[in-house]
Amino acid sequence: MATTTAAQRREQARRDYDAFLAGCPTRQLLSTLTDKWAALVIAALAGGPQRHSELARRIAGVSQKMLTQTLRTLERDGLLSRTVTASVPVRVDYQLSPLGYDLLPVMVAIKTWAEANMDRVLEARGRFDARS
Repeated sequence: MATTTAAQRREQARRDYDAFLAGCPTRQLLSTLTDKWAALVIAALAGGPQRHSELARRIAGVSQKMLTQTLRTLERDGLLSRTVTASVPVRVDYQLSPLGYDLLPVMVAIKTWAEANMDRVLEARGRFDARS
């Protein structure tokens, strides 16, 4: 069996994970990352660990069900960790994992860009809608 170099393995990974291909698993990850609740949870956890209720208060409009679902998805993808502390009642904290912290600058940049450019987007929508 032939051995491969690190460069060959990286090149193979690039071919294996091409999001433009229909069967590529990165499409599912991109779907998760572009979900508004996931982006907001990741940004909210930038300051450190938080409980479910703290996140629910911080992220206006998210339902308990959607927040729970989003947290489970992000945990499954390795972007955050869940720590259970035995107490009465049980304490559960969520925090970004090393992989989540690696993603954080990208998500914060998108959030910041959206906030800074919303006026321009609204103007563009208005022009488009006026033509339709």
